[in-house]
Amino acid sequence: MMRNPVQVGYRKNVYGCSLIACAVEVERWRSVAGEVTRAWGGSRDAVDLVRLGVSELLGDVAKHVENPRCYLRMTRIGVEVTVQVFDRSVRLPVLGHRAPAWGAESGRGLWMLREMACAFGCERTVRCAGKIVWFRCAL
Repeated sequence: MMRNPVQVGYRKNVYGCSLIACAVEVERWRSVAGEVTRAWGGSRDAVDLVRLGVSELLGDVAKHVENPRCYLRMTRIGVEVTVQVFDRSVRLPVLGHRAPAWGAESGRGLWMLREMACAFGCERTVRCAGKIVWFRCAL
């Protein structure tokens, strides 16, 4: 479900939308992110990676963050796209340096995303209580 959407046009190299992360809406946002990436000239691999990443980031907000209101932002700079999700939790995801066990309950998706993306990170926000989790990939 989306409330008071704030959207920025993707023709200007930035797309952003305020949303409420919930399991039923993840596919919708995967599709939107894929369309934006494709419109920016993204390859099939880039579109697939962005779709996967958006699923992971929004799924984690839906599952682990008390307040599911978040902001999805995509930025194109040159031949790369950066996808960021801002949420209201200061708890950063914990990712090990080794692959998680296949039977692990959590951690596999973000670990896989980190391994597939050109860059991956997370940081607490300065201006408000929360964090940003992001990844970057080549278009």
